[in-house]
Amino acid sequence: MPSTDPVRRLAVVELRQYTLRPGRRDDLIELFDRELIETQEETGMAVLGQFRDLDDPDRFVWLRGFPDMAARHDALTAFYGGTAWGRHGPRANATMADSDDVLLLRPLTDDTGFGPAPSTRPGPGTPAPERFVSATVWSFPPGRTDGTALIRDGLLPLLSATGAAPLAAFGTETAPNTFPRLPVRTGENVAVVLTSHPDESAHQRHLVALRAHPAAREEVLPGIERAQTAAPKSLRLAPTGRSLLS
Repeated sequence: MPSTDPVRRLAVVELRQYTLRPGRRDDLIELFDRELIETQEETGMAVLGQFRDLDDPDRFVWLRGFPDMAARHDALTAFYGGTAWGRHGPRANATMADSDDVLLLRPLTDDTGFGPAPSTRPGPGTPAPERFVSATVWSFPPGRTDGTALIRDGLLPLLSATGAAPLAAFGTETAPNTFPRLPVRTGENVAVVLTSHPDESAHQRHLVALRAHPAAREEVLPGIERAQTAAPKSLRLAPTGRSLLS
């Protein structure tokens, strides 16, 4: 797990969802986990999690974080202008059909983000853990705060009360993109919650418990449904062997 040092929290996180060319996901993961983790972190960012999307064999999902938007600019400039990306970037790009599905996020509260430094990270070649991570993305009308407030003040406490304390929870970072070379989704107003479970069966049991909780059933979940602009998107994720989040 990432450090949660309160002095050095990551104020900006990217949730990146890549559509890959058919059959190339394992190629990208092998290259990424071997060559593109430490080389990114040397520039001042944190690679937080890398995942196989269980609903699409050609989708790769990952998260990275930065202390702030200025640090994001500096780190991305250094990495994408540096030796490692110059050497390995063409091979990585050759696996990708689309890499522009990116949400720029900030922690919903001071207690729902990550610190920048791992205490330990599995080495290259480590087998993928037998864990299941869920990332749920809710979309709300631009400029409205009632939906994210329900996530923050209603849903997050209920997740903990029903046995699935969130790994992290985020809302949209509204600052301009400080590295336009890499596009991000604009005009968004989202909340994203990540939870971790021993396996998918445990996740499903938790959903049953959550929906049965009186406050969730009668107030929080109906309130979120009224506030949202579309059904939430739930990402079913399997961590790679070097993912900090698992």
